[in-house]
Parts: sequence; structure tokens; C-alpha cells
Amino acid sequence: MNILSLNQIDYLPDGLLEATPENLQRILPGPTLIHLPGRQAEPLFVSVLLHGNEPTGLLSLQLLLKKYQSQPLPRSLSIFFGNVSAASKNLRRLDNQPDYNRIWPGTELPNCAETEMAREIVSIMKKRHVFASVDVHNNTGLNPHYACINKLENQFLQLASLFGRLIVYFIRPKGVQSAAFAEICPAVTLECGRPGQHYGVEHVLEYLSSCLHLTALPQHQVQHQDIDLFHTVAQVKVHEKISFSFNQADADLLLNEDLERMNFTEIPAGTVWGTSKYDSLMPIIAQDECGNNVTDDYFSIQNGNLLINRHNIMPSMLTLDERVIRQDCLCYLMERIRL
Repeated sequence: MNILSLNQIDYLPDGLLEATPENLQRILPGPTLIHLPGRQAEPLFVSVLLHGNEPTGLLSLQLLLKKYQSQPLPRSLSIFFGNVSAASKNLRRLDNQPDYNRIWPGTELPNCAETEMAREIVSIMKKRHVFASVDVHNNTGLNPHYACINKLENQFLQLASLFGRLIVYFIRPKGVQSAAFAEICPAVTLECGRPGQHYGVEHVLEYLSSCLHLTALPQHQVQHQDIDLFHTVAQVKVHEKISFSFNQADADLLLNEDLERMNFTEIPAGTVWGTSKYDSLMPIIAQDECGNNVTDDYFSIQNGNLLINRHNIMPSMLTLDERVIRQDCLCYLMERIRL
């Protein structure tokens, strides 16, 4: 049953720095953890391609490692190349796979080969006295760059603010990489815009370079005026029995085609998200960070229109990619918080 094993090496295989996400599998046969030495022994841990269609982490690491081909790294670096089989097909995950950013310790998924592998990686990095963890992602929707944290502690805020002003605090969904590593070191998730944007690659390259040169994370407190901090209060999914679309008029739920433009915008109550065929069946489900159904707190159906109920709610990760919506969710809802 357990046919997945972690490939762990301490060198860069030939061709890795030139590989595309699509042909990476020819060089790395499966999920691979690579350890590289640096001047400071405690390693920076970086995970890329947990979702196979999010290549920015791989591309930025390739540029970074090319810079250090003839000189030592400022700090040891451990890199996890995640779902290389999904990357070969430019998919978030294959149909027979779990989501590689839901398999980490704390997950609600049943035990499987992937959850065993994730536990092993965390154990390995704990023994190596990991300095900090960075998980690099792209968005499918129209979103700014932002960093996510799972603990409202100063070291986490410092690590996140190195990426920019926008910081999102969340504790759900469970089983994400950053939450697992948050138990052993400061950890962030970087959301770097859509794939294929050169600025995203450059931004992550600059960030990882800065992390490698840190001797320690700053001890002074992050000031509230220096960041925009948001708390994820709900995850929104489309009801599994409901058909939905952005352009098919006969769908049970017809969502607005410009919905993703609401990302990171505080929207007023009464904003229409789409139209529903059913007045009696709510087509979406919102769960709070404890897993409670809070749909009626945030949404209502009036005259066939799906409306947001609360003032100044800010969506994130709204996307027009219907496959991703089914595999993951429609969006998250956030509220602004102060330190």
C-alpha cells in the first residue's frame, strides 16, 4: 500500500537548475528533499510545488542556486520538491492524490503514504534545528502578493513582513505545511500571484536571499502601522450537489464573471456574488476556523441573488478556475485585525 517514499539527497542532480516543472520528473523521480550546506548551519527550509501548477517557487530557487554555484550559501538550505508528478501535467494534484498542502501533521485526512511522508519531513527538519520555513505558492485568481502565518507571534510576523505589508493569519484548513512547521520554527506561506508572472519569481528570489542572509529574526516588535493584518474567518465552498458556472446560464449557481476582482477588497453588505435557481437550498457553504457552519452569518439568497451579509468582509483566493474551486474552495473570507 505504501508505495510512496521520500527521496532524500545532499546534492543538486544534473539538470535540476534548468528543468521546467513539466520535465522535472525526469530528474526527480518523486517527492524529494535536498539538503545543501551553508555558512550558518541551521537550515532554511523551503517547499515548492506542493501544488503542481504553481511553479514560482521552483523558478525562483533555480535562479537563487545558480547565483551560488561557485560560492557557499550564507545559510544551509533544505528544499522539498513536492508534487512533481502533478507538475508534469500542470495540475494542482492528480485525481488519485490528496492535496499536498493538506497532508501535514494536524491534517484531518486519514493516514496514507503522503501523510507519512510529511510527518517524516517535519521530523527530519526538527532534528536539523530548522531556522525558518517558507512554503511558496501561486494563486489561480487575481490576488496581490501576501504572506500567511498560523501564529500571531512576533517572529512569525517578522518573517512575514519581510515579504510585504499584507499578512493573513489563519488556522484552517488543517494539514497545511506552514501550520505543521509552526510547531518547530517560524513559518510562512508566500502567495505570489498568478503563475507565469516574472515579478512573482523576482519577489520570491529577493525574499529567499534575504532569509538566507539573516543571522536571526529581528527581536523588536512589529508595529501595527507597518502591516495590514487580516484574519481568515471562513472558508467558502460550493455545495457538492450544486452545479455552478461563470458563463453557463443553465447552472444551478451562476457566479459573476468578475468575482475575482473582489479579492482583497473590503466589500459592503448587499454585494451580489451571483444568481441561484433555488431559494430554499443555499448553494455555498461557509465554515469558520473551528469547522462550524456559518453560512447564514455571511450569505443570503434574496430574489434569486446570492448576497454577502456583512460589511467590510474581504475575500481572498476567489478564482474563475472551476476545477480548483471543486478541488479546494471558492474563496476565504477575512476581517481586518490589529496587533
